[in-house]
Amino acid sequence: MQRPAIEPTKRWQKRPRRFGSYLLMTVIALFSLFPIVFMLVTALKADEGQILREMSTFAAFLPTGELSLQNFRDVFARVPFARYLINSVLIAFTIVLFGLVVNSLIAYALARMQFRGQKLLLAIIIALIIIPFQAVAVPLLLIVNQLPWFDGRMTWLDSYHVQIIPFIADAFSIFLFYQFFLNIPKDIEEAALVDGASRFRMYAQIIVPLSRPVFATVAILQFLTHWGDFLWPLMVVRNPAVRPLTVGMQAFFGQMPRQWGDIMAFATMVTLPVLIIFLLFQKWFVQSVASSGVKG
Repeated sequence: MQRPAIEPTKRWQKRPRRFGSYLLMTVIALFSLFPIVFMLVTALKADEGQILREMSTFAAFLPTGELSLQNFRDVFARVPFARYLINSVLIAFTIVLFGLVVNSLIAYALARMQFRGQKLLLAIIIALIIIPFQAVAVPLLLIVNQLPWFDGRMTWLDSYHVQIIPFIADAFSIFLFYQFFLNIPKDIEEAALVDGASRFRMYAQIIVPLSRPVFATVAILQFLTHWGDFLWPLMVVRNPAVRPLTVGMQAFFGQMPRQWGDIMAFATMVTLPVLIIFLLFQKWFVQSVASSGVKG
């Protein structure tokens, strides 16, 4: 059965709308790229005086003058960048890995099991989503400052675990998993339950394979969030050995005069891994966000 042909007048009516949509998206994309272009171009300029002179002009977005990688070499000479990078990768990936397990298990219990206080717990999790971290940062700092650790230390400060453990359980991640699990039919699980399968086995062999999109969504969002964490590491870390990239960048602002070429080179090396990961997994990221119901 052939589809009815679109009338020429309707086709011409759609073209201005499509052109307007493409034009608007192009303008938004250009404005989004301006900071990145400015950062990359400034990081490559060797003359600090030229950077300051062109800071408020359009030339700041153009690779004018002498270009060099000296600013990147200065970063490695002034701070232990490789150590900071390892710390950030370790912290972010550990939070994501353990968070996927813990948050999905909590969400599965809320979505599939019946127990006393279930609705109250769900309400508390939803309420925690709207509470900003800044509101609980100081009480959390007082708590971790008094918690002992297994190695005999009487405080969690200046350690990896103080940057990891408080963020493994995440209310927003639990809610995403919970919403996704509710949409999975219970028929398969009921058949497995009749066959004698345990709840954990059903979670591992049925729910997890069917929930790859939401696992991908939570992993990407949590990695981006904790890769850029600044406030909490600044409050709890003084030892450079466990300092992440975001706090390590503060060393460039504490020295006068500020070398903006070095600062932009540091920022470029912090940003590039995130951009590369997003470009490599862009299709998977978009599909996972769409299928898990994340709207924004």
